[in-house]
Amino acid sequence: MTALAAPARALPARARNRYLAGLLTGRGLTGLALVGTVALAGLLAPLLTGQDPDAQGPLALAGPSAAHPFGTDDLGRDLFSRVLHGITTDLALILSAVPVGALAGCSLALLSATHRWADTAVQRAFDLVLAFPGLILALAVTAVLGPGRWPVFIVIALAEIPLFGRQLRSGILVQREREYALAARVGGASRGRVLLRHVLPNAVDPLIVQAAVALSVGVFIEGAMSFLGLGVRPPEPTLGSILSQSVGYLATRPTFAAAPLAATTALVLGFTLIAEALNRGIRR
Repeated sequence: MTALAAPARALPARARNRYLAGLLTGRGLTGLALVGTVALAGLLAPLLTGQDPDAQGPLALAGPSAAHPFGTDDLGRDLFSRVLHGITTDLALILSAVPVGALAGCSLALLSATHRWADTAVQRAFDLVLAFPGLILALAVTAVLGPGRWPVFIVIALAEIPLFGRQLRSGILVQREREYALAARVGGASRGRVLLRHVLPNAVDPLIVQAAVALSVGVFIEGAMSFLGLGVRPPEPTLGSILSQSVGYLATRPTFAAAPLAATTALVLGFTLIAEALNRGIRR
C-alpha cells in the first residue's frame, strides 16, 4: 500500500519540473518576456516619467515629442504617463481579483467533494454565474455599486469562481478513483485526509494553467468595463479607459490608441503563451 500511495507525494515535484520545462520553451519565454516587460514598465512608472498622469495641459492631441513620447490625449494629458499608470492599475486589479476568485472556486470545489448535497448546491450556483454573459454581469454589479475599482474586482472574481471550481472538481473526481487514493482509504486514512493529502496535490495541475488563462481573461474584462464606462472612475487611468477615449480620434490621430492597445495586446498574448507553455509542459 505504501508503494501505491507514494505517487501522491512524488507527483507534485515532477509537476514543478514540468512547469519549469514548459516555461523554458520559446513559447513560454516569449510570454514571460511580454508580461515581464509590460509589468516592469508599470511598476517603474514613477521613475520612467515625471509627468502627472492626471495633469491637463494646453497641447491637446499633440503628437509624440521629447516631452511627450506617446503624445497627449484630448485633454492635453501625457499619454506615456497615463499608459504606464494604467498598466499599474490594471495589473493591481487583475492580480488581486483572480486569486480571490480562484480561492473561492477551489474552496467550493472542496466542499462539493465532501458532501453530496453540497455538490448539487455548488454546481447549481456555478450554473447561475455562468448563465450570465460577462456584460450582463458587469452591468448588474455596476448598477448596484456604481463605477469604480470594486465593481471591476468583483466581476473578475465572480467570473473566475466557477471556472476554477469546476476545474478542481473534475480533477478530484478523477484522482480519487486512482490506485493510490484507494490504497490510502484501505489503509485506514479518513476521507478528509485522503482528499487533502493525496487527491488534492495531484488535482491542481490544471489550475496552474487556468490561472494564466484567468489573468488573460481579467485583462479583457477590465478593458471591456472601462471601455464601456463601467470600470475605474476617471481621471484615474486604465488601459481600457484610454482606448475608449481614443475611439473618437482614430481617423485624425490613430497613434492615440497605439500605446494602450499595444500594452493590452502584450499582456493578453503574454498570459496566453504562458498558459499554452504550461499546458504543454504538464502534458509531457
